[in-house]
Amino acid sequence: MPDTILLGEMLVLLMVIGAGAGVLAGLLGVGGGIVLVPAFFYAFQTLGYDGPQLMQMCLATSLATIIVTSLRSVASHNKKGAVDWEILRGWAPGIAIGAVAGVLVASSLRSATLQGIFGVLALVIGAYLGLGRSEWRLGQAMPKGPLRVLLSPLVGFLSVLMGIGGGSFGVPLMSLFNTPIHRAVATAAGFGVVIAVPSVIGFLMLDIDPAMRPPLTVGAVNGAAFLVVIAMTLITTPWGVKLAHAMDPKPLKRVFAVFLTLVALNMLRKAFWG
Repeated sequence: MPDTILLGEMLVLLMVIGAGAGVLAGLLGVGGGIVLVPAFFYAFQTLGYDGPQLMQMCLATSLATIIVTSLRSVASHNKKGAVDWEILRGWAPGIAIGAVAGVLVASSLRSATLQGIFGVLALVIGAYLGLGRSEWRLGQAMPKGPLRVLLSPLVGFLSVLMGIGGGSFGVPLMSLFNTPIHRAVATAAGFGVVIAVPSVIGFLMLDIDPAMRPPLTVGAVNGAAFLVVIAMTLITTPWGVKLAHAMDPKPLKRVFAVFLTLVALNMLRKAFWG
């Protein structure tokens, strides 16, 4: 059991993590999970909980926070009429199926394997953030039929393997299919709810070795980290939104892309070399 001073330091660290994730989510439109997962990994590892299921706890706890932040975001965007409910209704079943499959796969993998998967996918997201262009298009409308049947579970599946909501994959996907960016961000928040709810239910039933989990952990979800991060993101996300309206976020996206690439490379280093 870690001493009181170390627990106090981790509480402060989690507060900083939550505050930073909230600002980034509001400012750049990227989900907090892309920051929370590596941050939780560092925090839990520093506390001494470095077991073969460490990444499962990081993914599950991140997804638990996404339920709250995504619901809040959807409600806020819906008041402005920005959510495209037709897209959300059409894509939700497939995304939910993919999320459940993601939990089943993530539950069976070792922490190092999940670190490697996170690192590779984070590199892809970082490259898109850094090099992507708003005018890129794959089509003039969101796909239906067989392509939607293929893509929607993939969005849910990959998001759960990274512990993220709908923003990192959903927003680029909708943008590439000619959905206006504000509508894409609003609708992707709905994707986040569809991803997080079934996956967290699954992770709550995952059996983690009691010696390898921090206090207040239910299944793979750490309640302490969840509560602290939620409290901080609820405070700081509006700050990020205000900053986004006050300045041009495009250069910051490039900087964040570099940061995310470095985080991804560090994850890969840990996965392969410990």
